[in-house]
Amino acid sequence: MSTLYVHHRLEALPRRWQELATSLATEGAAKVGSAGGSLYGVWRSQIGRPRDEVQAMTAWPAGTAAKTAHAALAAGARGLHRASSEALVPTLRPANATPPARQGNYAFRWFATPEPHWPEFLDLCAAGWPGFESAYDSQVIGLWQATGDRVGHAPDEATGAGTQDGIRSLLLTRRPNLAMWERSKIPEGAAEAAVRDKLSRRYDLCDWTVVSTATLLTAQDRQDTARWT
Repeated sequence: MSTLYVHHRLEALPRRWQELATSLATEGAAKVGSAGGSLYGVWRSQIGRPRDEVQAMTAWPAGTAAKTAHAALAAGARGLHRASSEALVPTLRPANATPPARQGNYAFRWFATPEPHWPEFLDLCAAGWPGFESAYDSQVIGLWQATGDRVGHAPDEATGAGTQDGIRSLLLTRRPNLAMWERSKIPEGAAEAAVRDKLSRRYDLCDWTVVSTATLLTAQDRQDTARWT
């Protein structure tokens, strides 16, 4: 059975992001499981998003509505002010719904790509990812395409929903730390330059893109205790 994913953006009440994150990872995960889904991950803001915003992803059987996932995870969450949720389908990755487990610098990058450019966009990702991963001790977690099913219809500047045309997609990558995020943008040598050329070409194909970084609150190896925001 194919898997559907839902991206959740949750705004905590002031200074209560940690309470909200804990609620999502415990009671929220249990409710999602009871409803037939699974918690894929919970992330805290690092750079580019408000301090009190938490991002989460859940995985579900194909055909699940975004409102079902939204209610299971967010309803009754402690410390929650408001939330939005959007359904996504995987493209090249992930192959399964095994959650990411390693701490690191996670980049959430949204794209809006004209439909005629989408096949080339995917080809560039497939060609560039292996070199990117080997050169920078990094992993591409997934590339998902938005289905248009979301909770609420207000324009969302953080994801492009309601503001951007074309195919909207979410690319999630993990680097070991923020220094490697910067390092991966500045190639050293011909091999890294070739990888960067492939990945940079995607920016020429899309109409809009935005990125923020986060750390994984549900990591299994270590917790992030830095004061980022």
